[in-house]
Amino acid sequence: MIVTTAQLFKCAYGKYAIGAYNINNLEQTVGLFRGNMESKAPFIVQISQGARKYTDKRFLEAIIRAAEQVFPEAIFAVHLDHGDEATCYDCIDSGFYSSVMIDASHEPFEKNIEITKRVVDRAHAKGLSVEAELGQLGGVEEHVVGTVKLTNPAEAKEFVQRTGCDSLAVAIGTSHGAFKFKAEPGKKLALHFEVVAEIQKLLPGFPMVLHGSSSVPKSEVDRINAAGGKIQDSSGVPEADLAKAGKMGVCKVNIDTDGRLVWTRVHRELFRDMPEKFDLRDFGKPFIAEYAKMIASKNQMLGSAGRLDEVRAALKT
Repeated sequence: MIVTTAQLFKCAYGKYAIGAYNINNLEQTVGLFRGNMESKAPFIVQISQGARKYTDKRFLEAIIRAAEQVFPEAIFAVHLDHGDEATCYDCIDSGFYSSVMIDASHEPFEKNIEITKRVVDRAHAKGLSVEAELGQLGGVEEHVVGTVKLTNPAEAKEFVQRTGCDSLAVAIGTSHGAFKFKAEPGKKLALHFEVVAEIQKLLPGFPMVLHGSSSVPKSEVDRINAAGGKIQDSSGVPEADLAKAGKMGVCKVNIDTDGRLVWTRVHRELFRDMPEKFDLRDFGKPFIAEYAKMIASKNQMLGSAGRLDEVRAALKT
C-alpha cells in the first residue's frame, strides 16, 4: 500500500526513524521489498533524478507497481529524492508519487522559500507530501554538489512556517557519498545533535530528515578492495548516531551508498570466484538476498523493524 511520508512520520515521530532507500533497477527493488517484509518494517522507496534518467522513469514506476502486487502487505511511500522544481511538478502530476523533495538548498534563503512554497502549494492540492532542505551537506549526490553549511534552527522555524513543507532535511554534519568525513587519526567524528535538539524545541512534533546517512561499513569496503576494488579513505555515519537521531524527531534516514557498496561487493566477488559464469541471474540472485539482508539490518538499527502492524492499525484510525 502506497501512503504519504506524512502518514508514516505521524506514526514514527519520537520513537524511530524510517529507512529511505534509493532504487535503480529490478534487483534492488525486489531486495528492498523482501528486506522490509522480512523485518516487518514500513519504508520509503526513493527515486532520484539520476535514476529516472538511467533508463526511463516509466520502467521504475512499473517495477514498483509490480512489487506492490507481489508484496501486498508492504506499506511504503514513493518519494522523489533531490528534485528540482520542474521534476517535482512532473512527479506531482504523474499520479504515481506520494511524496516529493524539492532541493533548493543551494539558493539564498528567500529564494529557497519562494521555490519550496510553489512546490508545496501544487503538491498539497493533490494530496502529496513535500520534503524541503535547509543548510547544505558536503559531498556529491547525483547532480547535487555541496559544501557543508549547518542548518540554522531559527531559520528552520521560519522556513517551515512560511513554506508549509511537511518535513525538513537538516544539515548536522552528514555528507553524501562514501567519503563523508576527514578527521584527525583517533578523533571521534560527532554529528551536531545540538542542532537537531534546538530545531525540535522550536518546532515540536515536526519531522526532520537526515541525508547522507550511510554507515559505509569497513567490512564491505575491505571485501570490495580484496576483490579488485580501489576504494580508499572511505568513512560513514556511525549507526549508533542514526539510532539516536530517531528518538529526537528525525523520522526519515536516507541510505543509498551502503546499497551501492553491497552491489559492488557481491558482483566483484562473484566475478572473481565464478569466472566461468555468464548468466546474469547467477549474479542477480545473490545480490537480491544480500541487499534484503542489509535492508533488514538497517531497519533493526533505525527501530522501524517490527512496526508494520502498528502502522497498519494507525492508518485505519
